[in-house]
Amino acid sequence: MRTPVGEIDILARRGGVLAVIEVKQRKTHDEAGGAVGSNQRRRLSRAARWILSNRPQFAALSLRYDAMLVAPWRLPRHIAGAWTEDE
Repeated sequence: MRTPVGEIDILARRGGVLAVIEVKQRKTHDEAGGAVGSNQRRRLSRAARWILSNRPQFAALSLRYDAMLVAPWRLPRHIAGAWTEDE
């Protein structure tokens, strides 16, 4: 989803939680996980906050930041709650 302040790869809702999911592909899952840096986490946070403030239907939801790590010949690894806004 594109916003004026950044792009979110996957935005998913389950119950009262809105998951902001960053997808990274590298040679290994460890490399993919390391590719989500602090600047990118801040950009995702800004985009998520923009969505919450501009989409009234999402305003009451809790945010969760996840990572989907993709590596060749491996099943994708989903890490729920990979980071918080404080990090």
